[in-house]
Amino acid sequence: MFTGLVSDIGEVISVETRGSLRRIRIACSYSVESIAVGASIACAGVCLTAVDMGRMGERTWFDVDAAAETLSVTTLKDWIKGCKINLERALKIGDELGGHIVTGHVDGLAELISREDFEGQAKFTMRAPQNLKKFIAQKGSVALEGTSLTVNAVADDVFSVLLIPHTLAVTSWGATQPGDRVHLEVDMMARYAARLAEAG
Repeated sequence: MFTGLVSDIGEVISVETRGSLRRIRIACSYSVESIAVGASIACAGVCLTAVDMGRMGERTWFDVDAAAETLSVTTLKDWIKGCKINLERALKIGDELGGHIVTGHVDGLAELISREDFEGQAKFTMRAPQNLKKFIAQKGSVALEGTSLTVNAVADDVFSVLLIPHTLAVTSWGATQPGDRVHLEVDMMARYAARLAEAG
């Protein structure tokens, strides 16, 4: 489980295909001693398992394996050396829950259709997949690229979020441009509410 509060920006430093798996090595500022084999780390909002780790100069690196299913429903298949991605360590009991509960299980890909920058902030307008639009509500929460954000407005499958200067500075969002696809995880509460409504 995660909170959607990004704690580091990682950099993809190598990608290796191993049969149906893709081994991805990510550099970060976490201490190598703090990462255990089997640890869950949200990488651009995708919960992945650290399978190896080490040091390279001043930076720590960790390896993750992306299976065929993950590659088919995320943008991981497009990651190349140099890609910058949002990272978050798994939530510990007693940690502050500053965002909202995020599982790291991506529901789909949203497309950025416009970006408006002003006063150091940025308004991002997104198009959600048709099957997910019912879970997105004004003032509700969404996780985009692993970032917990509040929905400002919704019209059918189009919704907008506002990123403040701090969020733009400490995440990969500063480089995101119209046409980019981003990982979308809808709010767990919205998912269960919709299911209960369908069940009558």
